[in-house]
Amino acid sequence: MAVPLQQAVRVGSYVVKQHLMGRKRYPLVLMLEPLFRCNLACAGCGKIDYPDEILNQRISVADALHAAEECGAPVVSIAGGEPLLHKELPQIVEGLIKQKRFIYLCTNALLLEKKMHLYKPSPYFTWSVHLDGSKDEHDKSVCQTGVYEKAVEAIKAAKAAGFRCNINCTFFDGTDPERAASFFDDVMAMGVDGITVSPGYSYERAPDQQHFLNRGKTKQLFRDILGRGNGGKKWEFSQSSLFLDFLAGNQTYHCTPWANPTRNVFGWQRPCYLLGEGYAKTFKELMEDTKWDDYGVGNYEKCADCMVHSGFEGTAVADAIKHPLKALRVSRQGVAVTGAMAPDIPLDKQRKAEYVFSRHVEKAIEDIHAQKEALDKQRRSAAE
Repeated sequence: MAVPLQQAVRVGSYVVKQHLMGRKRYPLVLMLEPLFRCNLACAGCGKIDYPDEILNQRISVADALHAAEECGAPVVSIAGGEPLLHKELPQIVEGLIKQKRFIYLCTNALLLEKKMHLYKPSPYFTWSVHLDGSKDEHDKSVCQTGVYEKAVEAIKAAKAAGFRCNINCTFFDGTDPERAASFFDDVMAMGVDGITVSPGYSYERAPDQQHFLNRGKTKQLFRDILGRGNGGKKWEFSQSSLFLDFLAGNQTYHCTPWANPTRNVFGWQRPCYLLGEGYAKTFKELMEDTKWDDYGVGNYEKCADCMVHSGFEGTAVADAIKHPLKALRVSRQGVAVTGAMAPDIPLDKQRKAEYVFSRHVEKAIEDIHAQKEALDKQRRSAAE
């Protein structure tokens, strides 16, 4: 199974409980970014473009575990940057497992075989290896040759060692549906436990802004891909059937960014994993003080083309709880890849984009320098 039964039951029970308690907004997956530094320079990612002062920052073990506790989400996706560069990551993972969180450790796999011995197979732990297609497509996406082959070897080694292993892939404009379907066949033949897939979205700091998909292209691309796999039933996805149905244009969903809150070296990121337009010091502050209605498709220009899992998987899960028969039908019959698409959200009332990200970076650097000066002062006083 792409999602183990234990995890499906725990997460399902958690979501049902939130609905019975009448909670409109609740977290489902904590997106934990313990660092931004990476050993690749992918064209579709802007993480490594931060100044060194920020790239050198790390979330401590204590802060990472506290973030999971104050958030309370049953699932933690550890991303970055490249998380395996964090020297204390094994302790973070161990602590999260003690909290009984289901962990997906996202990695480009360049360090996976070297670091694998620091982790133990567990029903709470899954390696999530980044692959954006077959060899040529993936190596082009990450701007380095040989990465695909390294990742495949690491996947095989992880499976041989008894670990659960998924792949996570992002498709961009120009993706060939036939090659994408063949890629899914290839990774299933490797023995991976599941596939996480998402359309490329215009991350505002990414060097390459030309190959992100708009909503129309996203829907047609996923219809063309899933249609080559019996509506997606041919492959194991670690995502809800209704999210895949949404990608193929069969559902009209609003974004629920609070379902996937992000904690990184800046704090709790507003409003979501992709847009950094402010930061809260605590999860409570994030949930209560963020102007959620200012964001999302139809509300904000930057969100107009987004169909990414971090914004809409939570929506799909909530819809499955409200309409279980619909979810069951799509799961059994597969995603519809022909016929009229669901109406899209109108954009005529969305507010204009604001470009405020640089101010947050400048403020973070000022804080880092102030903390360093305060620490230096304490050391000088102690020496005297």
